[in-house]
Amino acid sequence: MFGRYFISLDLTDKKCLVVGGGQVAERKVRSLLECNARVYVVSPELSSGFKSLVEKGEIAYRCGCYQSSDLGGVFLVIGSTGNEDANQKIADDCADRNIIVNIVDDPTKGNFFVPATVRRGPFTIAISTGGRSPLFARKIREELEKKYGPHYGEFLDMLGSLREDVISRVYDPEKKKVILESFVGDEILDLLRKGQMDLVKERLLSAYRGSWS
Repeated sequence: MFGRYFISLDLTDKKCLVVGGGQVAERKVRSLLECNARVYVVSPELSSGFKSLVEKGEIAYRCGCYQSSDLGGVFLVIGSTGNEDANQKIADDCADRNIIVNIVDDPTKGNFFVPATVRRGPFTIAISTGGRSPLFARKIREELEKKYGPHYGEFLDMLGSLREDVISRVYDPEKKKVILESFVGDEILDLLRKGQMDLVKERLLSAYRGSWS
């Protein structure tokens, strides 16, 4: 298999179709909602968690089996029906329409894999085995979750704000580079790994203020 080209999709207000109403499909739906997608679900039945999302108006739902017409205006599709023939039909229809599709039960039928992810606010680590072993990817994800705690997201939020300010105010490319590199210097990253956020913030602000002197 050829190497995969990894990208990060902006799904804000994009219509995403999930075919299937079980727990796996529900997890996929919740991950799409976290990305501000407009989620449309088609399935004869729904898990209890799904029903709650429908009642709250967080997803659109059609009770029934998948039909090709469900692809109208869709940007991304996830097939999780548990039925090989239905999943193949979904994959074939999407291929005909150049729609990106993931088939949960058999990723080789689709054209993209969903990596295991560690999310810490805007900080995201993705792990993929190219569909060869989702279980191994999950194990690695669990290890990374222990290593990279919520404070990494807090750090990145602060770092992003300072970076935007420097980019807008500093016009000299070399000076800009020096300032931005100081924000991720060895001392700051070492303190971050130790979870010493008070000192991290102190060093970041010191590097930022020193850049204007």
